[in-house]
Amino acid sequence: MPAPLTSHTCTLTATQARALLAWLRTHGFTFRDVPYARFAAQKDKVNVVFYESGKLVVQGKGTAEFVEFTLEPEILHEARLGYETVLNPDLLLPRFGVDESGKGDFFGPLCVAGVYVNAHFVKTWQTAGVRDSKQVGSDRRIAELARLIRETPGAVFTVVPIGPEAYNRLYRQLKSVNRILAWGHARVIENLMLQRHRMDPLPVRAISDQFAHDKATVAKALMSLGREIELLQRHKAEADLAVAAASILARDEFVTRLAKLATEFDLPLPKGASAAVDTAAREFVARHGADPLGLVGKLHFRTAARALGQPEPPRVPWRKPSSPARA
Repeated sequence: MPAPLTSHTCTLTATQARALLAWLRTHGFTFRDVPYARFAAQKDKVNVVFYESGKLVVQGKGTAEFVEFTLEPEILHEARLGYETVLNPDLLLPRFGVDESGKGDFFGPLCVAGVYVNAHFVKTWQTAGVRDSKQVGSDRRIAELARLIRETPGAVFTVVPIGPEAYNRLYRQLKSVNRILAWGHARVIENLMLQRHRMDPLPVRAISDQFAHDKATVAKALMSLGREIELLQRHKAEADLAVAAASILARDEFVTRLAKLATEFDLPLPKGASAAVDTAAREFVARHGADPLGLVGKLHFRTAARALGQPEPPRVPWRKPSSPARA
């Protein structure tokens, strides 16, 4: 039996948001402050948060009842829950999803994962709460969802971890994070294509987030088998279930490997890039010396220069690439 729905996300128009706010006020919900939210309210087994971005998140054991009997009929005026595949048939297409974790973290590896999805997985994974790893609240929950994905009968997946030492070597050669990502995505797609005999039906495309301005960055890196499948790159690709599943596996691999590095060097290694990370990097150098820093961290980060007492490289202002001239 599938787990009960405990989380639901959708987008509201301004009119729908005002209607929902009025409904919550007249039905005894308790309001609270939530960062980046226009309003948030809770009652019984339902938590409702509407963010400034226009995204609505409903969580709690009463999620399904709230969506089916309040949100859809009174606010959205349409039935969506349970009809996602009717409204968007692409959800059932056999496909690959590719995503990475660790790109913005000084400590730890860069991990790229790929997952094959077909119609048999969609309902199970959606009901279980598989979604973009950035929307999952804890490493423990990430691990639970990763285990679910790996143990689903018929699931095909691959993870390519690029440890700090290999990452730094690649960066010296390629001199670009996007080129490293392109290689990682291409390698994952190739690894999945090598397992086509396990897939039924065969995938029709591979989907990944567009991390580079030029889509050709990944396309050029594709290997022989990867060139046989359509590559679809788009912003916010994690909204696709296949990419979301890949993000879960990539994050779980990153967290696991970061923890092993922390144990190996007997020093907490924080995630991200922050003042706490700077402090940990300086402490690492103080304990282990300068040379081993490349075994745990990405040396092109400004964090490394600060930890090593070196001049920080000048900041290069970002400029939007100019559009190609029209003929």
